[in-house]
Amino acid sequence: MVEGPRTSTGADGRLELPPSPDAEQVRAAVQAWVAEHVPAAWQEAGRRGGAAAIRLVRSRDEYERWYPVFGRSGLVAPTWEPAYGGLGLAPDLARVVDAELRPFNLGRLNPLGLSNAAPALFAHGTEEQRLRFLPPIVRNEEFWCQLFSEPGAGSDLASLATRAVREGDSWIITGQKVWTTWGFRADYGVLLARTDPDVPKRAGITYFLLDMHQPGVDVRPLRHITGEVDFCEVFLDEAVVPDSQRIGRVGDGWRVAGATLSGERQMVSGAGSGGVDRIGGSGIASLIRLARKVSAQGLPGGWDDPVMRQEIVKLYTEERIRGWTNERVRQRLRAGLAPGPESSIGKVQQGTLNQRMQALAVEILGASGAAWESPAVQAGPAASADGGAGAGAGTDADAVAAQYAESLIHEVRGMLRSRANTIEGGTTEVNKNILAERVLGLPREPDPYQGKPWRDVPRS
Repeated sequence: MVEGPRTSTGADGRLELPPSPDAEQVRAAVQAWVAEHVPAAWQEAGRRGGAAAIRLVRSRDEYERWYPVFGRSGLVAPTWEPAYGGLGLAPDLARVVDAELRPFNLGRLNPLGLSNAAPALFAHGTEEQRLRFLPPIVRNEEFWCQLFSEPGAGSDLASLATRAVREGDSWIITGQKVWTTWGFRADYGVLLARTDPDVPKRAGITYFLLDMHQPGVDVRPLRHITGEVDFCEVFLDEAVVPDSQRIGRVGDGWRVAGATLSGERQMVSGAGSGGVDRIGGSGIASLIRLARKVSAQGLPGGWDDPVMRQEIVKLYTEERIRGWTNERVRQRLRAGLAPGPESSIGKVQQGTLNQRMQALAVEILGASGAAWESPAVQAGPAASADGGAGAGAGTDADAVAAQYAESLIHEVRGMLRSRANTIEGGTTEVNKNILAERVLGLPREPDPYQGKPWRDVPRS
């Protein structure tokens, strides 16, 4: 009997490894998996030119269609136990995996599931909850959003007013959330709601997992300055959450949320497991290439300009420091420790650093960064972009906004998008307070309502 060719995966699509593998065995297994499962054109482009070359041969849609292969492999979250969708590898072996996959730009989809929902499930969820929700997160079968911020509770999140009332084995949720990233795509959301208004604001909050596909959940997309839709506002009108989808104890949601917020700051600062290096624009290597390209074209303000070159090198230095700081966060995670205040350090630094980097990219472009041809201009005033329609609504306003978004120069889009970096994932001011109190040991800001019931605290 002739045996068939040996494959790198088992019947369930998971990467096959020997018991207690060493680094060389892991490296060989990942290389075999890449050779067998990553499309040949992506492999060739990755080895030739890395992420930039892959973007030329692989569309977003193609990657999303192929992603289930990656999701089933266990390589998306290799340190997670196999029962949760990973491979159960030690942190040092997970680094071997990452090194082998890096040339092929296999970004992790479902970043809010990986970086926001998963930390809370690991730290405070039951085993039943972890087994139910973590594997579909890894495989991107259930997409996640975060339902924390409200119109009157952004930086002061603990003032949130969304209510959850117990009815038998369920909770009835009523309220409004805003700035919900990818809410229009989400299957589930991590939700903070107030379960007791008669105790201090942080003590009366409970953490839930909300099914987004149910009556009483109204998602309305919000178009941002680049013409695209990432954010939403969500109206909850007696939506139902089973008590089995409550994470942690009733009234202990603020502590549970700490795991999610640290994960979000890691993601936004580039340190998370969600595969997000930066939100808005490209990194320092792209900035250097752009400056050299401008100089090669004989235009001013490029790499040959000593003043511009000095500004670029300043950003390069800060980018390296950011990388080292984020590595401290990764080391804690690899050691099995919860994210600490280091994630706030990275978030504070990354927000302003990325804004300056993207602004300099537009400055290097010169006049072409200030004006460009756009079919949206030809549409005229009849198709005003304030039509109020959401993503995919199919109105003239949506078509114009899509044309405008498509016409944006990459560097301009990055600069505009980066303006939110110091707000999203916790404002810079809030994160500086965290650093002051938890790292530097400074006293908390005075709060005249400290310890008073939430219902007695003035709110906007």
